[in-house]
Amino acid sequence: MDATFTAEQDGIRRTLRELLLKRCGPEDVRAAVGTADGYDPALWEALAQQLGLPGLALPEAYGGVGCTTTELALAAEELGRTLAPSPLLATAVLCAPLVLALGTPAQRAALLPRIASGALTAALAVPGAALTTALGLTGGNRGDWAGGGRAGGVQARRDGDGWRLYGQADQVLDGHRADLLLVAARTGGFARPRTLLFLVGEGAARARLTALDATRPQGRVQLRHVPAELLGADEATDGATDGAADVTGTLAALTALAAVGDRAAAVLAAEAVGAADRVLERTVEYVKQREQFGRAIGSFQAVQHRLADLYVQVQGARSAAYYAAWATVEGRERVGGLALAQALEALRTTASGAVQLHGGIGFTWEHEAHLYFKRAAGDELLFGPVHRLRAHAAGEARLFGGGEVRV
Repeated sequence: MDATFTAEQDGIRRTLRELLLKRCGPEDVRAAVGTADGYDPALWEALAQQLGLPGLALPEAYGGVGCTTTELALAAEELGRTLAPSPLLATAVLCAPLVLALGTPAQRAALLPRIASGALTAALAVPGAALTTALGLTGGNRGDWAGGGRAGGVQARRDGDGWRLYGQADQVLDGHRADLLLVAARTGGFARPRTLLFLVGEGAARARLTALDATRPQGRVQLRHVPAELLGADEATDGATDGAADVTGTLAALTALAAVGDRAAAVLAAEAVGAADRVLERTVEYVKQREQFGRAIGSFQAVQHRLADLYVQVQGARSAAYYAAWATVEGRERVGGLALAQALEALRTTASGAVQLHGGIGFTWEHEAHLYFKRAAGDELLFGPVHRLRAHAAGEARLFGGGEVRV
């Protein structure tokens, strides 16, 4: 692995950091999350139109930039530094690769250029709290998380030449206002159960949820007889109705979700590293200025040792995140989950240390440190916890004699 960045990669980081420095300070973040959308549409337009972030890792044939997961991870790292709320994760990291991998030529041509331009936002709706299981990060991805049998989860039923969806999905990232929903649903009943992905434009009832981390907006999606389009070729309309077609469709969906999960974990790891790095910087600045007993508290050896430990932890997480992003491009082993575990742990430890080292002011909700503390706690709830990420990775690698490690 060559850890040297290209001129293009350095340019992406520099340009994005300059833009966010001007338009995404702590007060801007608080104002954005208080809106109905949960983010600043003007900032999202700038990120899409000026920098092309939604299409950064999409092929040029669909209006994208043609870069890789590495460039997307570097952009996420800069967004993580400011905790900039945006639909980038839900749209470009989770949904766009699924459309690219599974969509028919007509679906890709209709959706991907609009995603690349920022005109279309999307959200991946997975029933319950099974997002990390669906992405193959914390459990075996067999598809039963979408709801088994005739009850629970999200069910899909034939309706003439189309489909209808029934059920509910919670904790859907940007699900309260995304233009397009990618819904994972179970169909086939007990006889031939299969998990497929469907496109939903209108008809779903949505509500924004109160989340611990307001910079990561979440929504509840309720589906009651909602019309949907199968993502990919519909075997029934193409004349294939045998069990082999069922298995093929399910396998393709689960394989695509696992691949997207590894890339998403690498991007999320880089984002967490950016947040940890920034909160550490702010803490170092504070301890140089805050005086106690007639001297800056940063001059005390105990404080210096603690900050040094945090710095080492953040740098280790950064190396893991960069390697995970590189591995997805080179087709190496999937290490996104491990990198995400290390990054989430680094962010949690650094944010907790920042709150404590800021003293009394650090414990107030109004202080900037709490934005990072909530991001750390919220991301572990959504994408962790850390011990499950590591246990699943250990089980996949058969470090303890085979089989998944139970936690």
